[in-house]
Formats: sequence, C-alpha cells, structure tokens
Amino acid sequence: MRTDPVFDKECKIWFADIKARVLSAQVKAALSVNTELLKLYWSIGADIVVRQKTAKWGDGFILRLSKDLTAEFPYMKGFSKRNLELIRQWFLFYDQIAKQLVSQLPLEPPQPQVLFSADKIC
Repeated sequence: MRTDPVFDKECKIWFADIKARVLSAQVKAALSVNTELLKLYWSIGADIVVRQKTAKWGDGFILRLSKDLTAEFPYMKGFSKRNLELIRQWFLFYDQIAKQLVSQLPLEPPQPQVLFSADKIC
C-alpha cells in the first residue's frame, strides 16, 4: 500500500491548521475564564468591604462566608478565609488606585482637533 506524498503533505498542513485553531480557542477560553473570575473576585471584595462596615466586631462573617461558599461550590478553590481576606485587600488597593486615576482626569472632555480643512480635499 503506497501513500500519496501530496496527500500526506496536504493532511499535515490541514492538521497543523486545526491544531493551531484548537490551541487558539483554548487560550481565548482561558482568558475569558480568567477575566470573569477577576470580575467575580472584584465584586466579592466590594461586597465584603460593604458588609464589614455594618458587621459587628468578631462576628466572623468572612469565616462563615468561606464555609458557605466552600460547601456550595466544593469543586472550586479560592474560597478559604485567607483567600477572601486577600480578595478584600486586593479590592481596596486597586479601588484606591482607580479613584486616584479618575481624580486626575480633566473635568471636560478634550476637544477634537481638525487635521485637515474640508476645502483642501481633492
């Protein structure tokens, strides 16, 4: 049984193309998941900060939240008490940076510049 070298070459090129598309899709999926997890952690951090303002000292709501989330989502990691504290800290740190950056923005949007005159268009 002989194989056609042209067919083999075409199959290799086709396979390489499929492989590249699969790898690209995997990277895009991982990036999307990471983006969504960052959004989730950001919102959890914000919720913890708000909740801490009204919580009584020593009521242990972060530990309770950790236990509840771990029980509800046993297949997910990242809901330990320490991790939730770090999520809160991360939110506070970057929220402060964002506020500082926004405060440096001009109050009025910049005016567009005219790069050419309409009467000089050919």
